[in-house]
Amino acid sequence: MTAKVETLCLGPLDVNCYIVGCPEHQVCAVFDPGDSGGRILDLLSKLQWQVAHIINTHGHADHTGANLKLKKATGAPLSIHRMDRELLTHQEMTDMAGYLGLSPSPEPDTLLEEGDLVKVCDCISFKVIHTPGHSPGGACFHHDEFVISGDTIFRMSIGRSDLPGGNHDTLLKSIRERLLTLPDDTVLYPGHGDPTTAGYEKKNNPFVMNTYFR
Repeated sequence: MTAKVETLCLGPLDVNCYIVGCPEHQVCAVFDPGDSGGRILDLLSKLQWQVAHIINTHGHADHTGANLKLKKATGAPLSIHRMDRELLTHQEMTDMAGYLGLSPSPEPDTLLEEGDLVKVCDCISFKVIHTPGHSPGGACFHHDEFVISGDTIFRMSIGRSDLPGGNHDTLLKSIRERLLTLPDDTVLYPGHGDPTTAGYEKKNNPFVMNTYFR
């Protein structure tokens, strides 16, 4: 059974929330609930999917604002890479959530590591790819022919590295060594904007073209 990817671009922050599910088992994972928990829950109700996991690609408040609402509504465990655990509930992120009119995130239930497998059902699991640079615990999630890539890379662009814990050289290294080494037809689903592929970015992304073959 092929995984089905539902995308919601949420609210004024334009955060991409991805709901990846199995129509056969009617179960899913929700990546980066963003700032519109009601819309997510409405779609889940229409799909009649149960949430097995709530997963954050990183701990910035614009991606985590509906963690609390979704967790309360579904009872699903919340996961993030261990190196972003502190960032997820850091006072700066709590303050940012308040400024944006969002709820602070609860503590995670599961701390992820490089190479972990997050199982949604017998048909769908994701391999954790640690891609620091946008944040210390930024992570991507690989399933078959696609990757939920968060704010690591965008179509023709890359994530910011000027926020606390960010590092430009580390981010480029993550992209070159962890994402652009995937098959060219691997679809990348970013945290903002349109999907792209590893091959397209390898050839066209101005931030990585001149560094890929170093």
